[in-house]
Amino acid sequence: MQESEQAKPYGIAVKLPDNDPFCADHLLGESWSATRWFETREQRDQVLIAMRRQPGNYRKGDTPSVVYSEIDPQ
Repeated sequence: MQESEQAKPYGIAVKLPDNDPFCADHLLGESWSATRWFETREQRDQVLIAMRRQPGNYRKGDTPSVVYSEIDPQ
């Protein structure tokens, strides 16, 4: 575990769903993922709520195809 992860034990893991078109090698690839870390569960949960909202620049009915997972300390 990296030092920043120890100081911020609550996280959000972001990945693409299986068979998403952006998993193609010439785009993001199958192994694309991102992680954000937070000091408290409350901070993490507030950001997660905002991340799951419909983005303002998307057309009505379009939704981002990402999967969010909460990370809690062991």
